[in-house]
Amino acid sequence: MVSCICLGPKRSGKTHLLKALQDTEQIDDNSYSTPTIGTNIYNIVFPIDTNGDDNKPKPPPPKTSEEGNGEATNTKKKKIPPLKSIRVLEIGGAMAPIWRQYFNDVKKLMYVVDTSNLCQISAAGVLFYSILAEPRLQKVRILLVLSKMDYAYRQMRNEALLMLQMSKLQKEIRQNITIIEVSPVTRVGLDGIYNWLKIP
Repeated sequence: MVSCICLGPKRSGKTHLLKALQDTEQIDDNSYSTPTIGTNIYNIVFPIDTNGDDNKPKPPPPKTSEEGNGEATNTKKKKIPPLKSIRVLEIGGAMAPIWRQYFNDVKKLMYVVDTSNLCQISAAGVLFYSILAEPRLQKVRILLVLSKMDYAYRQMRNEALLMLQMSKLQKEIRQNITIIEVSPVTRVGLDGIYNWLKIP
C-alpha cells in the first residue's frame, strides 16, 4: 500500500525530485527526466535517528570469534543505523483530471511547484486548492515543495508564495502544510523532505 503520493503540474520537477530522494548520486547538472505518463512508484530509504528513542539498556554486542578464543582485537565494526523505507506514488501532471481516483488511504501528500516558472504558478495554485478542498484529504499531512530553486532567483520564493496566496490559505484550511525549498541538483532541501517523510 502506498500512503504517500506526489502531485504537481506537468514539468514541475516531480520525477527529478523523487529520483534525487531515492539516490542523490543519480542527479546532477546534466540529468534529464521525461514527463511522467501515468504513474511511477519510488521506494525511498533513509536512516532512522534512534537517539533518545528509549532509555532501555542496550544488550552487549555479541563476541567475535577472536574474543571467544581469548584473543584481543582492536577492530570495531561500524554501527549501521536502522533504515526505514517509504513508498511514494508519483502521478503525472497530465493526469490531474483523475488525481481524485488515488486519494483513498493517503496519509501524506507532496505537492511540487516549479518556482523558476512564474507563469505556471497560478495554474499550480488552482490545482493545489482543489486538492485542499477534497474531503478525503482533510486530515492528510501536506508538503508544499518549492522546487528548482537552483534556477530561481531569491525573490522567486516570496513571489511564488504570494501567487499561491499561502498566508491567506493557511488561515482557512484544516491541513498541516509544511513548505520546503528544494533543488534536486544541488541537494538543498532534501534533508528537510527526509525529515518530513519520517514523521508518522
